[in-house]
Amino acid sequence: MTVPQLVVHRDKELMAQAAAARLITKVVDAQAARGSASVVLTGGRNGNGLLAALASSAARDAIDWRRLDLWWGDERFLPEGDAERNVTQAREALLDAVPLDPARVHPMPASDGPFAGDPEAAAEAYEAELAAAPDPFDVVLLGVGPDTHVASLFPELPAVREQDRAVVAVHGAPKPPPTRLTLTLPAIRSAHEVWLLAAGEDKAAAAALALSGAGELQAPAAGAYGTARTLWLLDRAAASALPPELYPPATA
Repeated sequence: MTVPQLVVHRDKELMAQAAAARLITKVVDAQAARGSASVVLTGGRNGNGLLAALASSAARDAIDWRRLDLWWGDERFLPEGDAERNVTQAREALLDAVPLDPARVHPMPASDGPFAGDPEAAAEAYEAELAAAPDPFDVVLLGVGPDTHVASLFPELPAVREQDRAVVAVHGAPKPPPTRLTLTLPAIRSAHEVWLLAAGEDKAAAAALALSGAGELQAPAAGAYGTARTLWLLDRAAASALPPELYPPATA
């Protein structure tokens, strides 16, 4: 387990821009070292904000987009092209604007494809696709929910307890839609680096709980960490409830 590192930015816009710049550097370094890179994307306002900042960055073309594998940490089990699917939002924010290799873009299955009505089979198929990947994830991006959920791992639900599977179906999620697919904590923790994004006052209590020693069943974000680095990227509002030993008020 790596000790979380905190970076607090003035506001959510600056956080998104800085995170995008950080991700460009990480991907470029991985491609220089290994020839390719692998990133797990997240949805939500902070994940999409990062992608939009990356799309508008003057440095975005430093990335060799054709040598980048993209995965997703979770997905709403909805029809292909649905506006609420994370992959749909990611395409609008960034992916349609960069020259990706379609074979290296790995969206989670939709509810109207070969796995219609069978999210468990969809999860198994995505797990098999992950198992065929040659290298661990370079970076897993995770948005932190107000209830401390990450991906679609919600407090106390069965998925957050999973220790063997890499991908599972989620039923009865407390936010719509209720049926989802998600990476599990063991899959997340296989990544070199895990970056957790939190911006806004509504994330302050969640960040404080997850960073103050809570267990992963109560606060799934507390169980998300990388093998080499765990990075929390926050704005001042999301950091406002952190204990002083983590974020002294004088520096806020």
